[in-house]
Amino acid sequence: MTTQSNDNTDKETSTQNGNSGNNKEDSGNNSNETIAGKITISIAPEKVMALLSASEVQSLLQIHKSKFYSLFRRCALAVLNCGSVIDDTKEILELHADFDIRVIQQSRGIKLELMNAPSHAFVDGQIIKGIKEHLFSVLRDVVYINDMINEGSAVDLTTSHGITDATFQIMRHAGVLKTGTQSRLVICWGGHSISRVEYDFTKEIGYQLGLRGMDIGTGCGPGAMKGPMKGATIGHAKQHRRNGRYIGISEPGIIAAEPPNPIVNELVILPDIEKRLEVFVRVAHGIIVFPGGVGTAEEILYLLGLLLHPKNKEMPFPLVFAAPESSRSYFDQINTFIGNTLGTEAQTRYKVIVGDAANVAREVKDGIDAVYDYRRTNKDAFYFNWLLHIDREFQTPFEPTHDNMAQLNLSKKQPAYQLAANLRRAFSGMVAGNVKESGIKRIQAEGPYEIKGDPEIMGMLDTLLQSFVDQGRMKLGDKAYQPCYRIIR
Repeated sequence: MTTQSNDNTDKETSTQNGNSGNNKEDSGNNSNETIAGKITISIAPEKVMALLSASEVQSLLQIHKSKFYSLFRRCALAVLNCGSVIDDTKEILELHADFDIRVIQQSRGIKLELMNAPSHAFVDGQIIKGIKEHLFSVLRDVVYINDMINEGSAVDLTTSHGITDATFQIMRHAGVLKTGTQSRLVICWGGHSISRVEYDFTKEIGYQLGLRGMDIGTGCGPGAMKGPMKGATIGHAKQHRRNGRYIGISEPGIIAAEPPNPIVNELVILPDIEKRLEVFVRVAHGIIVFPGGVGTAEEILYLLGLLLHPKNKEMPFPLVFAAPESSRSYFDQINTFIGNTLGTEAQTRYKVIVGDAANVAREVKDGIDAVYDYRRTNKDAFYFNWLLHIDREFQTPFEPTHDNMAQLNLSKKQPAYQLAANLRRAFSGMVAGNVKESGIKRIQAEGPYEIKGDPEIMGMLDTLLQSFVDQGRMKLGDKAYQPCYRIIR
């Protein structure tokens, strides 16, 4: 089985200060103490949530009594667990059952009090600065999403326009949408469980993108999500570009399996996978896909479903599938699957480039130039793609119950973009069954999902999934993969 490659230069982990009974101070922001034999660490914000009103402080102090405290704790634990090789959400929660986090008041606002946090987040007893900022990003987004989006009247989530408006407001509130710049943001998708060769290739492409002044956005985790950011930091440094952006976009269900890597300097948590995917494509100026597993296949099918819609036919959207020469067969299989299910038109919406990192960067740069020309002509924003049409069926959260998975319409007797939407849901269910706490519990209680459809499509799907299993792309860790699905032909 291949695993995400981390040598000493790529380590995101550090040792826990196991004897931090001394009260250490970090410029007055961090302190450690031992209470009843448990390590308690207090941290104060520096950027995110550093400026709060009195009423905001009072509201945050009540978070531990709110119904979304459990969500906040889980996401915070995921952020602190950066560097772990465990991608089973349920196992992570059980291993750190004694972890707790509270909001406490200080004279200048708030602090976060952490009890029994994972060791991976610390160096010599001090929390890694990037992880510290991520914790406050989690607090910001969980509170905002629940107060302003889910329970407030700011948006109407029953309409397609309202859902898009919600994603815009979340990103604006997080400070990610910036006017007055011509930042070129390349979203990179790919697996968290990849080989050393594949990981190095993602770093080389990130380096080439950084040399060309492009910023990076990913799902924010390890593997193909970390590599491009790591490479871009070197490219930006060589060009003396000090304001490089490394944007991480996650959601509560997946963040424990793919904890944000500390290179991310702008982290946003979306409420569900559908809004996360919409944000990816609306803030991207171009997308590169690296080898991955079912999550990567889900992302590919989502985007192809959008690009195949008649209303998006004329919209330029650079999409490149990139792999080292040793992984050529991966995209050969993906390309064949797309051609046999969605047709040749779908294959025209992307390019496959193997073994040539500089060519990938040039292709994306040229494509982004066309995107900017298109948006100027059509008077669309550079920082958010309002003109991209997204049908409601791509926005509605899919609950991967056994009944819903069995009833998916996986037939060619529908428009290609609708088939893409349903295939995307099938892969989304497999992601849930592999790594999301709710999906893992369903599989344990009711057995594998049954996926039905046209025999031809089922045969191709079975072949593709088996190749993922054989290549070790379905899980990170040493456990033998137990399929969460059964293909019914």
